[in-house]
Amino acid sequence: MSVATSAALYQERTGQITAREVIDRCLADLSASKERWRETALAQRIDLARACLAGAIDATDRWVTEACRAKGIERGTPLEGEEMAAGPLATVRYLKLLIQSLTDIERHGAVKLPGQISTTKNGQLKIQVFPTRGMFDSVLFSGFRADVWMQPGVTRDNLQQHSACYVRPGSAPAGIALVLGAGNVSSIAPTDAFSKLFQEGKVVLLKMNPVNEYLGGIFAQAFASLIEAGFLRIIYGGADVGTYAVEHEAIDEVHITGSIFSHETIVWGPPGPERAERKASGTARLQKRITSELGNVTPWIVVPWEYSERELNFQAENVAAMITNNASFNCIATKMIVTSRNWPQRSAFLDKIEAVLARVPRRRAYYPGAEERFVRFTGRKPEAGPDGTLPWTLVRDVSPDQEPQFFEEESFVCVCAETGLDAATPEEFVDRAAGFVNDRLWGNLGAGVMIHPKFRRQKGNEERFQELVANLRFGTVGINHWPAISYALMCTPWGGFPEGSLEDPKSGLGWVHNTYLLDAAQKTVIEGPLTMMPKPFWFPTHKTAHILARKTVDLTHRPGWWKLPGLMLPALQG
Repeated sequence: MSVATSAALYQERTGQITAREVIDRCLADLSASKERWRETALAQRIDLARACLAGAIDATDRWVTEACRAKGIERGTPLEGEEMAAGPLATVRYLKLLIQSLTDIERHGAVKLPGQISTTKNGQLKIQVFPTRGMFDSVLFSGFRADVWMQPGVTRDNLQQHSACYVRPGSAPAGIALVLGAGNVSSIAPTDAFSKLFQEGKVVLLKMNPVNEYLGGIFAQAFASLIEAGFLRIIYGGADVGTYAVEHEAIDEVHITGSIFSHETIVWGPPGPERAERKASGTARLQKRITSELGNVTPWIVVPWEYSERELNFQAENVAAMITNNASFNCIATKMIVTSRNWPQRSAFLDKIEAVLARVPRRRAYYPGAEERFVRFTGRKPEAGPDGTLPWTLVRDVSPDQEPQFFEEESFVCVCAETGLDAATPEEFVDRAAGFVNDRLWGNLGAGVMIHPKFRRQKGNEERFQELVANLRFGTVGINHWPAISYALMCTPWGGFPEGSLEDPKSGLGWVHNTYLLDAAQKTVIEGPLTMMPKPFWFPTHKTAHILARKTVDLTHRPGWWKLPGLMLPALQG
């Protein structure tokens, strides 16, 4: 099937071909190809991934242009950097690292890990995966490192038994995965599809989300190699199309990046007595494997200490970035700042966050239902703003008893809350923090911790801090920086802490990204310095983020030392 023909087929909306006929035709193609994909040699898979990489590079301008248009972002402004980084850059980085790992396996029989392997105090294997090899990560992310903690029982001796289990030809059962694409971040749909294809051995039916289905034609062109080979098909439509595809007998498994409510409907059926009966009996409506990523009430834990003005200012903008990025339509946007009631700088820090938010222009609330969620979480109608914008809102000193919505549900709108814990000392706060966020906040996708290095240098406190990190039951723990960085790195596993079930999936089941192919990961810990210079380009006040993001795409695609000076000037101008 040519790309032109396939694009015309996928974009059919009216006429004699119905949505169901389109799905049937796509699934017939995939059914005919799934055994062939299972046996496809690594060299051919690498060639296909390289073709996708070239396609993503070629599509970059159109990709970013369409995303900016849909979200009300003016081209050539710093905000364009968000769409460049969260779309083409993340996808290109995924493909580069995937190709590197597949090539390692083809040439050496195993993935070459970039960093040291060590053991935590409680005996878990810890694998450093960032900085990566050959990607200039140490320059772009100076002072950062990321470690993957493996699940208990994984050792140095049996690590290879828990790595790259489904990558080699013939190692995975043939099958078709339905990937229900997310509508907010444009790299989610392709990287979810690639995770299923290249890492789990399934051919893929990708359903675009109605919110960003304008990208479907771009993806069809960019990833034409997979379409023409019969390993990828793209479909469009609303809930009815999704339901038909989920229930189709040809589909073997389903992956969704979305809300817990969509996940519950897919697995157990729509709300009502029948769903309750199914849950009570443990008889799911969906009798297929499902993997998912479902969001989080993301906490930012502030360990009390005497921070300098510079440190407070940097971290205030850091938190503001977590709230404002992508108009706050991120499943890992900070939604709960956790402070100590006895921290003398508590009010000053929150004032600084609000001051940064006041300087950041409002964004178009492009995601459906945003205003209704804003009203439900704040209890008030939003102040009038231009072009469907909503105000950045920080609600202070909330409690689980008085405002349970902030603790039990992700708002998925530009509202963040703050709550205080009673703790007489910083040490007591650290001892209490993990239990609080684990037990009182919904989800387990990611958590952040702001901590001063001087606290860690106090006698006994490093051990206390490491115990906090070990006790946090989240798929990613970010130290002094946004856990979402782990999503963008692509070398780390991305998903909820592996304790969910069909009955209670929490933030989801399974991993995506994870380009070092670690199949028994428990969580990622990513750590960076308390302050940075130059300013991170994801900060909302960065003046040259669009220039840096574009240059970083080029550097990631074709690394070279001679390209670094071209990044330095816009980095310093930010």
